[in-house]
Amino acid sequence: MNQPGDSYHFDDGSAPTCAVEGAVSAPVPLEGIRGKLTCKAPLASYTWFKTGGPADWLFEPADLEDLKMFLERLGGEVPVMALGLGSNMIVRDGGVPGVVVRLGKAFAGVQHSGDMELTCGGGASGILVASTARDLGIAGLEFLRGIPGTVGGFVRMNGGAYGREVADVLVDCAVILPDGAFVTLTAAELDYGYRHSALPDGAIVVSARFKGRPGDPAEIGAEMERIAAAREASQPLRTKTGGSTFKNPEGHKAWELVDRAGCRGLTLGGAQVSEKHTNFLINTGTATSADIEGLGELVRDKVYAATGVSLEWEIQRVGRP
Repeated sequence: MNQPGDSYHFDDGSAPTCAVEGAVSAPVPLEGIRGKLTCKAPLASYTWFKTGGPADWLFEPADLEDLKMFLERLGGEVPVMALGLGSNMIVRDGGVPGVVVRLGKAFAGVQHSGDMELTCGGGASGILVASTARDLGIAGLEFLRGIPGTVGGFVRMNGGAYGREVADVLVDCAVILPDGAFVTLTAAELDYGYRHSALPDGAIVVSARFKGRPGDPAEIGAEMERIAAAREASQPLRTKTGGSTFKNPEGHKAWELVDRAGCRGLTLGGAQVSEKHTNFLINTGTATSADIEGLGELVRDKVYAATGVSLEWEIQRVGRP
């Protein structure tokens, strides 16, 4: 029986089990699987908050075919969750049940695939996508420079910044469902709303096509620099944070409501509402995920009491309490 932190690249075809109380055994033979499977894998180092418990199993596929084979063997019987940069996520202290899939270098490429079009791997960063578009003279994707995450995450959540969002530029995306089925979904089929899509739970975005318009690389670069400078000036980028905590309610800015409720600098355990930008929570160094989530709920209560507005979480909260 395997121990926490044990990793496997292949075996004789037998299904591994994890010797940790409460962990879900991965009912999948590893024969032919070329990726890395880790039992009770710590996730805190993969998140911006640097908090949270382990995944029952962490799978890092070698490539697309490897991921498809692995999920086909799971057959949709085990919970599956994709993990990108961990920038807009709280992993709860009890860890994540089932299998967490982390896309590596094989899914991080960006290619020029058509007229003013890029095909981007699900693990590619927003900065890489925007920079590649700049070099090719493709305008309209500069805002991706301001989204701290990977293609898979911001396609799922219709990520946006500085007046633009993914729904404005997405052509379609390639998705693997939890049972291993491979589908292509258009932007219309994702039924995008504000920080929302109809992408099924457990589905993993492995690539996406974005379309821009002709532009001058120098002007595109200048806009990217403006976005980077604006983020640096207004957001606590050099702290352990998770990005924007709450969605902007219609007709309001979340940070203004938090500020109006007197929550700037509010603390709970090792978690704090940022003094620099009140829609950011930060780990001051000793926070648990429970501290961070609890502080968020405290802020929601105070905002509702002061303004009558109920803030909705933008940060994804996953795992066992």
